[in-house]
Amino acid sequence: MTQIAQALTIAGSDSGGGAGIQADLKTFQMRGVYGMSVLAAVTAQNTLGVQAIHGVPLDIIRAQIDSIAADFSFAETRDARFQVAAFKIGMLGTAEVIECVAEKISGKPFGRLVLDPVMVAKGGAPLLQQNAVSALKRHLLPLADVLTPNLPEAEALTGIDIQTDADAERAARILQEAGVQTVVIKGGHSGGSQSEICRDWVFTPNGQFTLESPRFPTPHTHGTGCTFSACLTAELAKDESVEAAIRTAKQCITAAISQPINIGHGHGPVNHWAMRAECVK
Repeated sequence: MTQIAQALTIAGSDSGGGAGIQADLKTFQMRGVYGMSVLAAVTAQNTLGVQAIHGVPLDIIRAQIDSIAADFSFAETRDARFQVAAFKIGMLGTAEVIECVAEKISGKPFGRLVLDPVMVAKGGAPLLQQNAVSALKRHLLPLADVLTPNLPEAEALTGIDIQTDADAERAARILQEAGVQTVVIKGGHSGGSQSEICRDWVFTPNGQFTLESPRFPTPHTHGTGCTFSACLTAELAKDESVEAAIRTAKQCITAAISQPINIGHGHGPVNHWAMRAECVK
């Protein structure tokens, strides 16, 4: 029987289906990876905005992680056939949830970790309490193999106003000094989200490079950060190198944005079908 790559997402839900755990699981599926999930928050959300947020009780979050570990963690089962090989963390919402999740994953039971420090929804609604930023920096940054902040998130985490390549490098060094291995600063917000080119800065332990794509004139960009980090996670689950996974994720999110689908009356979702493994190599 064929062994199937497996990945896990720990994040919040999006009832509109464009971001959060829903986007993560769609991305895993499109990239040929079996996806599992731990629900950390429930949002009432659509393409027009976020209407409500409900936190999942900490004991339920712990129980979900324990359930996944008991069946799909090599550390628990000693069976590599059914191992979650990579996982991502998205929206956690509060300092208490961050501390809870960090405690449960401190031994890295699910392989390499991609941390997407979700702070604000596409429509502007805050998804991370202000007092939780310090908890994220203290508890989760040291565990991250790859960190994928957008420009506002990178600035919030470092205090650096990122306008130039040198600014991005300074911000990345601060994050790496906090324990992150590889930092991907996504430049979609460059020039007030009006620049012709979207440049992403990638800083690995041994070097750095940039990735560029044209900006596409579409409002259907809901879930771009979740989808990018989920694709990166899927590629790591397939045992790709970090650099290869980042490059594939960039190709995939570019395809998903450049081939929009007409969903919703506001900031519609990206096109996950455009990310199928046979479409993006």
